[in-house]
Amino acid sequence: MKIDNSQREASKTLTELRQSIDNLDAALIFILAERFTRTDKVGHLKAKLHLSAVDHDRELEQFNRIKQLAEDADLDPIFVEKVFKLIISEVIQNHENIAKDMNV
Repeated sequence: MKIDNSQREASKTLTELRQSIDNLDAALIFILAERFTRTDKVGHLKAKLHLSAVDHDRELEQFNRIKQLAEDADLDPIFVEKVFKLIISEVIQNHENIAKDMNV
């Protein structure tokens, strides 16, 4: 099968786009790691102060802010909410584990 210039260009563009996506994935991972480093500190502080791992007011505030950010970024707010529900669920679990480990 003969590959013409337009197919070669399309293949090159596809490779470049995929590399760009891979770089964005790496950035997302490092941003998530930094977020969890910070929420870990919050978890330790909550445990020390005998505060609940769950803060419904904070969650509502976050979801309202995240919804607005998603809309501003032209992302589906429902999709973004699902992603953040997963993240927040993991954070709460981590906070509960920290409190348990600290015998709180």
